[in-house]
Amino acid sequence: MAVEIRLSAAEVARVRFAVSPLAETVLGLRLTLGVGGHDVHRGWVRGARPVLAREPELPLLRALLTGCLPSFLFPVPESRLPSFEAELAGLRATDPAYTAAECAAALGAARARELPGAEELLSRVADALERFHGELVAPHWGRMRALLEADLGRRAVTLVDRGVEGLFAELHGDVVWREGELLVHGRRRTGSVWTVEAGGHGLALLPSVFGWPDVIVDHSPRAAASIRYPAAGVGLLWEEPRPSSAGLAAVLGRTRAELLAVLGEPSSTPQLAERLGVTPSAVSQHLGALRGAGLVATRRSGRNALHLPTALGAVLVGEPGAVPPGPGG
Repeated sequence: MAVEIRLSAAEVARVRFAVSPLAETVLGLRLTLGVGGHDVHRGWVRGARPVLAREPELPLLRALLTGCLPSFLFPVPESRLPSFEAELAGLRATDPAYTAAECAAALGAARARELPGAEELLSRVADALERFHGELVAPHWGRMRALLEADLGRRAVTLVDRGVEGLFAELHGDVVWREGELLVHGRRRTGSVWTVEAGGHGLALLPSVFGWPDVIVDHSPRAAASIRYPAAGVGLLWEEPRPSSAGLAAVLGRTRAELLAVLGEPSSTPQLAERLGVTPSAVSQHLGALRGAGLVATRRSGRNALHLPTALGAVLVGEPGAVPPGPGG
């Protein structure tokens, strides 16, 4: 079913970006249950399934997550990058009446009656999500967050350079912008259209790892409307960074060689510092040296700066498809 999100001019001005570790945990859990997803996550899912098989709330999770997803599991973050703990606390505090209504809407009244009462349901689901996140998502969250933040940086630059129309034009093939209205198509394109009113709260755009390659729209938002779209670069997420050759490390130094190797996606200085386990000031010094050698380029937009390898830098670390620059290039 196609979903139409209606936005006033004021709401268009309130388009914002955010990352939701809670939503990624829910979608990762759903993927482990065998619903949706893509082969790109196969290795992670293979490791997660034995852990999920020991989960005491597995029957409840299966009943709740293998059909249409209740909206109460996907609150729109109030900040750009909330902690999982903060979002989980918000989930525990969800209005039980809203929870019950969303379960009935997503699962149907008969199936919803088979679930525990809303307060008990919230407590048990939150506990299960906390266990799942701690064991299976948190160990990878630094890398996931870096990828999601890199996507946010890229979209923010597009919004500045090309405006809202340009932003939606490249967000996803299923997202179409039409003069104040967003049309998001489902996988099965039928003649029916579900209309979502933003209600004066604007629109939140959230890149997703475990939702990839689909676009997910909240059909009944309580506040801001939301679109969760596939983050760029997910295909590289589970690849181990290519080790630098001893020769390259001997010439550049180990940290600079590793820095080039992890720049598969445009990344900020804090993101690179987290990946390498060094301080942001150290990363800045190494980036300065690599820029001076023509191996790294930096693009600035206001206070934000994203770094990426030049053609020569990509060739040095063996990027697939990298082409050496021609004479004078």
